[in-house]
This record gives sequence, C-alpha cells and structure tokens, in this order.
Amino acid sequence: MKILVTGSQGQLGSEFRLISQSSVHDFYLTDSAQLDITNFESLNTYFKTNSIDIILNCAAYTAVDKAEEEKENAFTINKEGVKNLVKICEKQNVKLIHFSTDYVFDGRNFQPYKETDEVNPQSVYGKSKLAGEQLILDSNISALIVRTSWLYSNYGNNFVKSIIKLGKERDSLNIVFDQIGSPTNAADLAEATMLCISQQDKWNNKQEIYHFSNEGVCSWYDFTLEIFNTFGIDCKVKPLLSKDYPTKARRPHFSVLDKSKFKSDFNYEIKHWKETFQTLNI
Repeated sequence: MKILVTGSQGQLGSEFRLISQSSVHDFYLTDSAQLDITNFESLNTYFKTNSIDIILNCAAYTAVDKAEEEKENAFTINKEGVKNLVKICEKQNVKLIHFSTDYVFDGRNFQPYKETDEVNPQSVYGKSKLAGEQLILDSNISALIVRTSWLYSNYGNNFVKSIIKLGKERDSLNIVFDQIGSPTNAADLAEATMLCISQQDKWNNKQEIYHFSNEGVCSWYDFTLEIFNTFGIDCKVKPLLSKDYPTKARRPHFSVLDKSKFKSDFNYEIKHWKETFQTLNI
C-alpha cells in the first residue's frame, strides 16, 4: 500500500517517518516545501506522478494563540488545504485520514466528549479545524477524522519540551491546574492509525469521526509534576488559575475525549498516559 504523509516534519508526521523505516507499506513523506496542500495545482501534479492509496494529513496550522491574529493563515491551511485534499481524494479515489483536535469543543463538559457531542469551538484555531472536518463530512470520500488532545512526542515543538527547558532555567514555575485533559503520545496515535489502515473495510465509502488520546486525565499542573519527576528536574511547581494566566486564545477547561468507539470498533487497548510517557526519550 502507498501512503502519503503530509506534514511529515511535525510531531505526528515524524512518528510515521519512524514507522516507515520498518513498514511493509510504501511511505511518501512530504512537508510544505515538497507538497503544499493549499495549492491544488501542486497536489494535482503530485498525484499525476505518484499513485497513492491513503493520505495521512498531519499538515496543520497549530499555533493556537498566533491564530487569533493570523486567522487567514489558519483557515488557509486547516480549511482550504483540507478542501484540496478532499478534491484530490474524490478525483483519484484515494482514502483520507485527517487529524483534528479537542479544540472543536467548548470545554464546558463534565464528562468525556463523545464523537456525537455538540461542537462549539472558542478559538480561531478550533474553528479552522472544525471547518476542515465539515468539508470531509460533506464529501463522499472514504475518510476518518481522528480527534486527539495534548499531543507530545520526541519530535517537534510541544508542551513537554517547553516545560523541560523552562524547568532547567528557573527555580519555580506557575502552571494552570484548572484545565483538564489527557496527554497523548504521538507514537501511540501513529500506531493506532496504522491499525485503522489495516482495517479499512470498517470505513470504506463513508466518513467516520473517532476520538483518540491516552487513557487517564490530569491538569497541566499534574502533567508538569510528572515531567519534572521523570526527568529529574529540580524546579518548584505552583498551581495557577487560568484567569490569572490570560492567553489570546481561549483554552478548553475540560477536554477529555471518550475513546469507547475507537476501542470497540478496532478492538484496541489504549495505554495510560503515565505508562507511555515513560517511554519518551527527549
């Protein structure tokens, strides 16, 4: 099988790059310099010279706060780019797995979000990602939308790397404790995605939404404590309310995702975030 990965230099894309080294599938690993998903002619030319079976769309505008000032850029990548991929999939009969976010919800729930729960994004980033989702759901291609949360990995930029750096530089840090979610190891998400690929019969000729994150929940404060404990960083962590740490984009206070559908449909056991976090090698 021939698999195209867009955004292959990012966190998730890098995990697919690692998988490709020992996979029976043929991977085509691209970044924006090699394949610009916002340029349909570029995509069209690429598909004329390469026969692809599945697209794994890891390309995205993910600068949450910056998106509040760069709305056009966020929507160009997260909406128009997806629109182009959908057109290519329709034209070439290619399947699509697209990665989305917990930010499509408003974070006011008190129980894990199901795929069928009402969406209500509170930020430009969340709205742009939802717009991309809707384009896929309105199409007739074979597609999966996989929403995830609090993604981190050995690669790219993420909360874990930032906190490790700050923890080594400072004696203490103030971290919000009233935002709750589930940290997700990108390696686990990539592994789960490969399972979806191996069971394509379950999503042929339809569009499905799935939620995937690691099991368990915590606050950013709890996550920071675990990071420092794991990497032996001597830095005091103080709990902080979100209202005392204003950001340009509103963060969901509760972004725990219900993974029941994914676990049932694909017969997959998801690891607890603390277990899989120990495998990190930053």
